[in-house]
Amino acid sequence: MGGVKELRTLSARKLLLLKLSQVHHLLTVFLFRFSCCLFIMSSRKFFVGGNWKMNGDKRSLGDLISTLNTASLHDETEVVCGAPTIYLDFARSHLDARIGVAAQNCYKVAKGAFTGEISPAMIKDCGVEWVILGHSERRHVFGENDELIGQKVAHALESDLGVIACIGEKLEEREAGTTEEVLYGQTKDIADNVNDWSKVVLAYEPVWAIGTGKTASPEQAQEVHEKLREWMRTNVSEAVADSVRIIYGGSVTGANCHELGSQKDVDGFLVGGASLKPEFVDIINARA
Repeated sequence: MGGVKELRTLSARKLLLLKLSQVHHLLTVFLFRFSCCLFIMSSRKFFVGGNWKMNGDKRSLGDLISTLNTASLHDETEVVCGAPTIYLDFARSHLDARIGVAAQNCYKVAKGAFTGEISPAMIKDCGVEWVILGHSERRHVFGENDELIGQKVAHALESDLGVIACIGEKLEEREAGTTEEVLYGQTKDIADNVNDWSKVVLAYEPVWAIGTGKTASPEQAQEVHEKLREWMRTNVSEAVADSVRIIYGGSVTGANCHELGSQKDVDGFLVGGASLKPEFVDIINARA
């Protein structure tokens, strides 16, 4: 009987050791994957863009610029302000060099009889390094389609501008369950025109959340950003999927930026109305 008990005890110990070994292996794998995730996140520099849209004058924008110039901004966050075309030179001349400037639109060719348009060459002549393309207001107010936006992206990149490329679904598209189809289609027309992804920031802006006070929950934002990154992995490359910055836009405020910015696939924000207010500093420092 004593021998049987000893065998049972030995078997139980072996089983326990086996289970502990399995748990240790699973924990090691989890920690490795978690550390890889943290490394990839840290390798994508947080990016905060302010889209001033058709707002401001030299006095009010001058006050905003003074606020930004004197603010303590997180060193590990890249900041770019999208100024109205007429104030591009004013913004670049007065903003601190640590803050970039973006045009809010450009055309697909360098020059010509295109009344009211501006070219990447003109933007660069003002000392400006970025342009916002494909914003929902350009798509749905001015009727720009995916093909034209892709052509604009191609020419902007050829002209050595950085591009903040915007995508986003309307409320009826989300309710119809076609969010992924819409976003993948918009992203494809952008991706087909990109050779150097280091010059591109992809901005997901659900149209139903822009200027409405409604914001995608952190979970909703993360879900879409993760799917966009997987689309990149499948259709572009593993390296681009890991390195491209995907930022969120849609009623971002000082109150919700910290939780949104904590999501692993949210690499920053494109901010509308709040970028004209002092709280823009809090949004810039969301990851501080």
